[in-house]
Amino acid sequence: MAESRGPRREGGQGSSKGGSGRGAAGAGRGGKPAGQGGRDRRGSGDAPRGASKSSDRRDGKPAPARRDGKPQTPRRDGKPYEARRDRRQEEGDRTAAQKIYDGPPIPDDVSANDLDKHARQALQSLPEKLADKVARHLVMAGMLISEDPETAHKHALAARARATRTGLVREACGETAYACGKWAEALSEFRAARRMTGGYIYAPMMADCERALKRPDKAIAYDTTEIRSQLDDAGQIELSIVVAGARRDQGQHDAAIRLLETEPLHTKGRGEWVPRLRYAYADSLLAAGRRDEAIEWFHRTVAVDGNKTTDAEERLADLDQRPQA
Repeated sequence: MAESRGPRREGGQGSSKGGSGRGAAGAGRGGKPAGQGGRDRRGSGDAPRGASKSSDRRDGKPAPARRDGKPQTPRRDGKPYEARRDRRQEEGDRTAAQKIYDGPPIPDDVSANDLDKHARQALQSLPEKLADKVARHLVMAGMLISEDPETAHKHALAARARATRTGLVREACGETAYACGKWAEALSEFRAARRMTGGYIYAPMMADCERALKRPDKAIAYDTTEIRSQLDDAGQIELSIVVAGARRDQGQHDAAIRLLETEPLHTKGRGEWVPRLRYAYADSLLAAGRRDEAIEWFHRTVAVDGNKTTDAEERLADLDQRPQA
């Protein structure tokens, strides 16, 4: 899943193992020898001198105070109730973490070899069996990201639970979170991947997350020479689409149009970015009040959008029904 998928929004579409909370078990278990007359007072029902039966433990130590400052009635085993609640919380945390670690089931016919060569190389630093399991989860994430992004994300999280310091895995988590519309989580994962790999392959999606989080200024900040130099032609076009959208969010319609006009709007190619580029251009024209030109470019979008990745047809139908101002 190391290959950039590009923004999709344009077009209308470990727990910590802290202590168990237990005290020093068995402290003071020996007690004192029997008093005069040979009678051992342990078990006689007599409380230690100066102590209350309801507030002291069997080992003679005062029971911990409750949060309201009143004495706390001890458990029979002498352990405070707070420890028991803490332990239940830790067990719940471990159960949730284990569920993430296990991840969804993987069919037996899914192999680590189904992952592309470059992605497998990124996992070479892991032990063989671990790398195999991580790779199979990544294969499942890639297979399901379009039809079932939530399950795909769970596979990516299972891979992260095993290899959290692997850039490829963090990229997969970001990409699947993005597909689920979890913008803040996706942005966090992409940032982690960038720190590990030093690359900006997912810059268009990171900018799109910023825009989805209502931070258009931060989306525009990704449009730099340094970042563009690390993107291929398709990546640069995707970034222009997102930045133009952020410009529209800020009411800078003419700036959005000028940016999109620097891209190959008239290409005869059939890349995935072509319908999204034309759609963004049509949308920007409409926002700028250039209705007739917008209709023309929505039609141009429909002409290259055989997979209906945009809602250009619906936009045209709406414009036909809407009287011209």
